[in-house]
Amino acid sequence: MSDKRYQAHETAVIDPGCEIGDGTRIWHFTHIMSGCHIGANCNLGQNVVVSPDVVLGNNVKVQNNVSIYTGVICEDDVFLGPSMVFTNVTNPRSSVNRRGQYETTRVCKGATIGANSTIVCGVTLGEYCFIGAGAVVTKNVAPYALVLGNPARQAGWMSGSGHRLLFDEDGLATCPESGEKYKLTNGTVNKLTP
Repeated sequence: MSDKRYQAHETAVIDPGCEIGDGTRIWHFTHIMSGCHIGANCNLGQNVVVSPDVVLGNNVKVQNNVSIYTGVICEDDVFLGPSMVFTNVTNPRSSVNRRGQYETTRVCKGATIGANSTIVCGVTLGEYCFIGAGAVVTKNVAPYALVLGNPARQAGWMSGSGHRLLFDEDGLATCPESGEKYKLTNGTVNKLTP
């Protein structure tokens, strides 16, 4: 179609009835199913599947070999690392049809999910949280939290630019790249406005 405002490799399969934003790039052997909404300036790598009714915000980066199942919502600026995994049913059985029981998983603005991580359905990953490679997330993750391991446990805090935050005795930290300042109060991190 000449009015298409996104780029798709010739091997990509794009079903009718999906929305794809301007400037989005879709690479080899990727399947976009009907009913999904993909924002502007996204990048979907090789061998990606986006199931019906999935929502991806603007500037979402999806690396190779990721399947995004019905029930997943990714807000703007989310990074999904290579071969990471979402689930959408808590107790799947081949012999039991649970199609109407998909749980919602929300990945909030700016979150990063590392390579080969697994996100069990029904959780919320807070803004700018950072899921380390190979982690298995079974519960909600706080904004700016760094979680590692199986099961994933909090190991610290990350800045919006993806650097570890080291808080002083007053609960203040500065991102070494952006210079942004953060405050830790009662287990909650907030970015301070200049």
